[in-house]
Amino acid sequence: MRTEALFRALADPTRLRIMRLLGSMELAVGEIAQVLGQSQPRVSRHIGILCDAGLAERRREGSWIFLRASTDGEGEQPIRSDIARLLTRSEGSDPAFAEMCEADRLKLAEIRQAREEQAQEYFASNAHDWDELRRLHSSDANVERALADALGEGSLGRLLDIGTGTGRMAELFAARADHIVALDKSLAMLRVARAKLQHLPAESIELVQGDFTGLPFAPASFDTVLFHQVLHFAHSPPAVLYEAARVTRGGGRVAIVDFAAHQREELRERHAHARLGFADEQMRELLEDAGFAPADPISLEDGELVVKIWIAERRRAAERNVG
Repeated sequence: MRTEALFRALADPTRLRIMRLLGSMELAVGEIAQVLGQSQPRVSRHIGILCDAGLAERRREGSWIFLRASTDGEGEQPIRSDIARLLTRSEGSDPAFAEMCEADRLKLAEIRQAREEQAQEYFASNAHDWDELRRLHSSDANVERALADALGEGSLGRLLDIGTGTGRMAELFAARADHIVALDKSLAMLRVARAKLQHLPAESIELVQGDFTGLPFAPASFDTVLFHQVLHFAHSPPAVLYEAARVTRGGGRVAIVDFAAHQREELRERHAHARLGFADEQMRELLEDAGFAPADPISLEDGELVVKIWIAERRRAAERNVG
């Protein structure tokens, strides 16, 4: 980060307002323009300057571009965090700046509300199908409690929630993770998750569009990888678990919540399930082949469909070489 570019980027009231907004949550470029009351091309120019200075990061999601504040990387001086604290203090000493920021926050609240309303509309249009499936297995509360127990009480470190859907798992484990990346292929589901998770600190949660067959992350990026009712959508579970292993650090864990093998053939048509659950031996072989050491599975059998929880530890490089 060049000092000159950094201070040039901050030498504009609009860019200061943008940085203050990004301290609250990730925002689409159009949403930022809406809050600031400026044209999108003009806002995009300001965003380009912030990104060039390393203060913000862009991410494409379909036809939308989202912006988030950059985080201080390992070994870096905490410059970005210092800037965020400085902007907070500036509101206390500069009434004009504080007034602008308060007006921006009121508009930001309207955006939060609009997101929640859109999420509710999506829920309403899909509630029947989801309720139909829920009636076949153990309650969500029972599954969540069993999963939390299976993962133990320690920190989950960097957590990747693959197929985040509504964002419920990310929300459930937010307090136990250092950072959460919630990934989903569906733009519609990401909008729902964004509404559910927008109350979390912006620096603790990241939503990413992507496919579980080609995860857009570097090797060994995560301490915990979670599949909650996702793997049965995979046409090639081995390929998906190899990808999960690639991004899991040695000694990290994968947690899979899915159905035991069953014969409910109608789930292929009605709910697009590619796999009718998994047998324990099948899952053990899948995990071992991908480089994990599985623990004994957990069964929740209080429903027509049995829910299974499989936890496995990523073998370290030396262990994999011996094997």
